[in-house]
Amino acid sequence: MKTNVDNIWQETRKLSRYEKMALLEKLIHQLRIEENTHGELINWEQMYGIGKGLWNIDAQKYVDKIR
Repeated sequence: MKTNVDNIWQETRKLSRYEKMALLEKLIHQLRIEENTHGELINWEQMYGIGKGLWNIDAQKYVDKIR
C-alpha cells in the first residue's frame, strides 16, 4: 500500500530540476516556521545525505561552476 509520501515522491519525479529545488525550498521554509511555532528543534545532522541522488553533479563542481 502506497503512503502519501510515496505518492508525492512519484509526482515529484515528474518535475523539472528547477521545480524540485523550488519545492525543496518551500518545504524547508515550512519546517522552519513549524520549528519556531512549536519550539521543536530540527537535528540537521540527521538530514545529512538526504538529498543524495537528487543532483547528478559533484557539489564542489557545481559551486565552481556557479561562481
